[in-house]
Amino acid sequence: MKRTCCAAACVAVLGVGLLCCTPAASAADGPYRQLKEISIGGEGGWEIAPAPGVHGIAVAPDLGRGFVSNGRESTVSIVDLTTLQIVGTVKTGENPDAILYEPSQREVYAFNHTGHSVTVFDAGTGEVRATIALPGVAEFAVLDPKAARVFVNVEDRSEIAAIDTKTHAVVATWPLAPGEQPTGLAFDPEGRRLFAACVNQRLVMVDAATSRVLASLPIGPGADGAAFDPGTGLAFASSSDGTLTVARSEGRDKLSVVQTLSTPKRSRTMTLDPTTHRLYVAAAEFGAPTTGPDGRPQRPPVVPGSFRVVVYEMVGPASR
Repeated sequence: MKRTCCAAACVAVLGVGLLCCTPAASAADGPYRQLKEISIGGEGGWEIAPAPGVHGIAVAPDLGRGFVSNGRESTVSIVDLTTLQIVGTVKTGENPDAILYEPSQREVYAFNHTGHSVTVFDAGTGEVRATIALPGVAEFAVLDPKAARVFVNVEDRSEIAAIDTKTHAVVATWPLAPGEQPTGLAFDPEGRRLFAACVNQRLVMVDAATSRVLASLPIGPGADGAAFDPGTGLAFASSSDGTLTVARSEGRDKLSVVQTLSTPKRSRTMTLDPTTHRLYVAAAEFGAPTTGPDGRPQRPPVVPGSFRVVVYEMVGPASR
């Protein structure tokens, strides 16, 4: 996710969030409402030094290690979770983006966005075990441990690629129509369904066993994040227009919107805590747009000190 440098920061502050409350929660017309904001601050871009171009973090609790993908230098940093010190570096393909940990084989998968590949390495030693070619641009990925599969969005081809975790090979690619340019991806482990948030303003639900597109519904423009809560059966898609779509499946092949949350503009990176059912959305204020030396538009700068995480909670008991 080339625009989700805040993904790592959003995950990193989950533990901090409970300590930094703002006053009372506000009401919302639906199962979710805003609870509080966690002020993070900082200058400029959202980085974890020294991790240039950080995109995401994977955590291996059984090894006490974290893994940070560094897009600008095409590496992954290995971090000791006790000391928070970098203890190793792994060379990857070009611009690693999404990253996940596969615990059964203790392997890390780094999805190389512009490298059109996946670097798989040993989580303990950092030794690269495989480089898996993809048919296009790698976006977000999820793990299906029961089926020994990793699913990854192939953005420019509007497809999902399925990788066998035993053989380190792409075993299938599936079209996502009517979805185009998938970014965020989430997985329902019980129903074995995938939820792909697509740039053409669609959330697409796919059967992970048969590859069949089951349903889709409209979401906001600039989609990036996706999540699924096994405890409530709710799926989520966050978009840069200042909306976060909350959806629920009705039966096997129907999907409906139950709420459209209002979020800060350009806040399209989120994560879910499945224990508390809370949503965490990375946000900041931005300056005026600029142009580069070549005359092309540049991303507007982040206003110093404005980075924060907005927390949303469920109203009433959670149920599926």
